[in-house]
Amino acid sequence: MTEGTTGGCPVLPSRGRVRPLGLAQVSLTGGFWAERQAVNATATLAHCESWMERLGWLANFDRVADGTTAPDRPGWPFSDSEVYKLLEALAWETGRTGDAEAEAAIKRITVRVARAQDPDGYLGTCFGHGDQPPRYSDLEGGHELYNLGHLLQAAVARLRTHGEDDLVRVARRAADHVCRTFGQDGLAKICGHPEIEVGLAELGRALGEDRYIEQARLFLDRRGHGTLRDIPLGRAYFQDDLPIRQADVWRGHAVRALYLTAAAVDVAVERGDDELLRAVERQWERSVSRRTYITGGMGSRHQDEGFGEDWELPPDRAYCETCAGVASIMVSWRLHLATGDVRYTDLIERTLYNVVATSPSTDGQAFFYANPLHQRTPGRPADANEVSPRAEAGVRAPWFDVSCCPTNVARTLAGLGGYLATADDDGLQIHQYAPCAIRTELPDGRPIAVDVETGYPETGTVRVRVAAGSTGPWTLSLRVPAWAAGATLTDEGRTREVAPGLAEITREFRAGDVIAIDLPMAPRFTWPDPRIDAVRGCVAVERGPEVLCLESRDLPGAAGLDALVIDPSAGLRAEPGGARVRALLPAHPDAPWSYPAHPAAPAGHDGWFDVPLRPYHSWALRGPSGMRVWLPASTPHPL
Repeated sequence: MTEGTTGGCPVLPSRGRVRPLGLAQVSLTGGFWAERQAVNATATLAHCESWMERLGWLANFDRVADGTTAPDRPGWPFSDSEVYKLLEALAWETGRTGDAEAEAAIKRITVRVARAQDPDGYLGTCFGHGDQPPRYSDLEGGHELYNLGHLLQAAVARLRTHGEDDLVRVARRAADHVCRTFGQDGLAKICGHPEIEVGLAELGRALGEDRYIEQARLFLDRRGHGTLRDIPLGRAYFQDDLPIRQADVWRGHAVRALYLTAAAVDVAVERGDDELLRAVERQWERSVSRRTYITGGMGSRHQDEGFGEDWELPPDRAYCETCAGVASIMVSWRLHLATGDVRYTDLIERTLYNVVATSPSTDGQAFFYANPLHQRTPGRPADANEVSPRAEAGVRAPWFDVSCCPTNVARTLAGLGGYLATADDDGLQIHQYAPCAIRTELPDGRPIAVDVETGYPETGTVRVRVAAGSTGPWTLSLRVPAWAAGATLTDEGRTREVAPGLAEITREFRAGDVIAIDLPMAPRFTWPDPRIDAVRGCVAVERGPEVLCLESRDLPGAAGLDALVIDPSAGLRAEPGGARVRALLPAHPDAPWSYPAHPAAPAGHDGWFDVPLRPYHSWALRGPSGMRVWLPASTPHPL
């Protein structure tokens, strides 16, 4: 395979309604996401490597290679996976920019990983060496196959951006070992944490090795039959309670459920298994409509990092793990490629702006693990030199005892160009709006070259400038988000309203042509489904793709978030990047609410006063702060 032959696509199915464009075809050139990519490249990647070196997670590979592994091995059994996710992020970064430091990091880490691989292809630092427990003796919690799944995904990134090298060869030997050990005539077992399935499927595509895809199918078909030992949280925790084809909704540990579902889409597409694909679509529909937060966050429970029941969406105890947001994007992108349905790219946009963008600090060296929608008290400032509990702090932390989210954010941002646009036999579809350059071609060889110019999400105007003309007509499709009622499209001097979905223009385009779409960015109230008990009587505010929130530091004096009520009938006043809303504080915050009577009048106000709402992804960037997304309303839902 030669360098760049597949364009650096994170997901590349052999068939589907549309085909993805990768890092070789789409490059971010500025704006919201390019800024975050730059911070990721210059700060986050080195930050992650530094912490893993400091904590001994990288040295675990050296100990295996040197035969010095001891019972005091540092890190959880899944710490190997963070090394592999960092390798994946570095691979996308080198594919995106050719960065020499990232390339050097790949090579030095790969050397250490390769030295630890056993002759039969087994690779792991927690089992099977010295006095460690035997290989695969704890499939419920040992994460051996989970770790290898992330290794395979790192190899896919390297293969599709660089070509075959030592990292790819290590992954190939590991995948061969898995197939020999767990194949049709091997151990009829599964891993407690799905991930090997999606790694095998994508590596199978990248290498043209169908037996890897077949092994992924075997793992999928074995799950849901009580293969794993039962645990107090139940077998639903690791999706071993019900075969995936029979399930109607996602349940149990959110990241496990979503990684498994991503693999199910891969296998369904590669095997032409329409029944399996329909099962996933059914699960997506119910889970998104009944078990997903307004931010796109998934996971209602801290106890098992898992989904709750239908309508169980408490804002103050929302878990919404950052990794679950990344996994949700993995699922929705695969479903979109298979079906062409823009509901999936709508959810990707919501999740990108309100989960993925929320996790990292502006310097790229601190992160949210969980993403609640209501923080009652400000968190304590995080110590830049201390490992934090993974989800309890209301501030971003530099590293966690379980530090899966920083590397997941890193690999997503580095490879983000592969999630912006698609193509088919008729033309180009643009799904996520950011300043970027898109260069591809139609199946008949005609070039498509456009540049996207926009200040989105600060502004709602997106201009697509044709950089090079081509002979004959083709179709340019622009996604109109579901929230964007009243959007307009301007082409060749004519403006028309376009409904949510795909706005299409079919004609012969000339160099210099500009097509503009204007999305309504006025802030808007969003009322919850009345079946969600936890937020009944509340209302949220959104602006474009961003969910807004209220922070305690923006309230007058020592007023608390829990004592505040807003007046939706007064409407919303737009501000750059946010909004203002009318609010009231009761005179006796500790007494039961009795509004709108007895207003407390903050200095300079006569009862009702305006408070600013800011993008949820920016909360706590100014320092520890209480926060809430769902705001108690003084008037009921206008049915």
